[in-house]
Amino acid sequence: MNKNDNARRNGPFEAIETASRDEIAALQTERLRWSLRHAYENVPHYRASFDAHGVRPEDFRTLADLAKFPFTTKQDLRANYPYGMFAVPREDVVRVHASSGTTGKPTVVGYTQKDIDTWATLMARSLHAGGGRRGDIAHVAYGYGLFTGGLGAHYGAERLGCTVIPMSGGQTEKQVQLIMDFKPDIIMVTPSYILNIADEFKRQGIDPASTSLRIGLFGAEPWSEQMRQEIESTFGIDAIDIYGLSEVIGPGVACECVESKDGPVLWEDHFYPEIIDPSTGEVLPDGSQGELVFTSLTKEALPVVRYRTRDLTRLLPPTSRSMRRMGKITGRSDDMLIIRGVNVFPSQIEELILKQPKLSPHYLIDVWRDGHLDSVAVNVELKPEHRYASAVDREYVAHDLQHHIKSYIGISTSVRIAEIGGIERSVGKARRVIDKRPR
Repeated sequence: MNKNDNARRNGPFEAIETASRDEIAALQTERLRWSLRHAYENVPHYRASFDAHGVRPEDFRTLADLAKFPFTTKQDLRANYPYGMFAVPREDVVRVHASSGTTGKPTVVGYTQKDIDTWATLMARSLHAGGGRRGDIAHVAYGYGLFTGGLGAHYGAERLGCTVIPMSGGQTEKQVQLIMDFKPDIIMVTPSYILNIADEFKRQGIDPASTSLRIGLFGAEPWSEQMRQEIESTFGIDAIDIYGLSEVIGPGVACECVESKDGPVLWEDHFYPEIIDPSTGEVLPDGSQGELVFTSLTKEALPVVRYRTRDLTRLLPPTSRSMRRMGKITGRSDDMLIIRGVNVFPSQIEELILKQPKLSPHYLIDVWRDGHLDSVAVNVELKPEHRYASAVDREYVAHDLQHHIKSYIGISTSVRIAEIGGIERSVGKARRVIDKRPR
């Protein structure tokens, strides 16, 4: 008998999860009218963008009319750093989160108290869909801080009525100790790190399947069905896929249901999804592969209109809930990498390389899977005038770049100083990344 069988027999967390499609569409239409007007009247960027495209909030009458409105991109958020996209006075913002960007400045997200409450409820709904219940003990091993993962999971578990262990990431031996001592029912962590924790269990001579864990909610990075099977067989738990991104709200935009595990259910009463052709922007029918786009329906501090996630997926019909699902993310429509849950752009690393006076702009980033975790090496050349630098100087330059990447981007890398001419040149678009991770 699976540890989670009892949870499978319970119903939804909120009535809206089983509403009819007509009821959901009516609610989306009502909330979209409000959200478009809220953005237009309170965010100068949206007023200028709508006006430039010749549309106004009153032009939205049916859900199909949303296609008339312009897209929002991560660059728009960067261009309005830090508070320019807020639709409420700064003093009404009770929390700020941020994600990495390509310029050294993060993408800033603000929340009113109502936004925090909405987020907590959606995370509680997600946990419940994944099999979590009031009274469970939830071990949160996502990172806390500006990253939305830790606090998003934390507030959602508390809202559901769980006892929360705010462990955060790292300290793998301590992760094992607390799981053994505190006996949690749920763990929330990246899928790659749970397998690292499994290795530590085995190193200590403990069978991971012998723990109290019965559910894992895994997100912040893409993962395959093969990884799900490995996690489930290793721990004897249900491995649930949860999806989110900070610009839209954080984790809890979508989550799988434990009874079906057939793709995250999009919480369509708060986020309206579209799939577009990434080249033309044309809206594609459900079932088509394309880029996922979201419009927020209820966010106060930072409404987003047709935000391009760059994630490539498709919309699937409802199964366990009345809302549509999303398929596995198959890639990105830009060059962003996800390294252990951190968004990384090659241009971020390039910027730091170019700040080093002895380094040339010729570089190549290697990414591979070391066991269960992602590893990154930055290969870069010295400028020709420094070709005869001593081994000590080369080591210093490499260490300095490594330190800056860790400080400004938040990932650990190795840095290799290549010989002059050792990195492939291109007359077209330079190849900056070799990603050897299994798809």
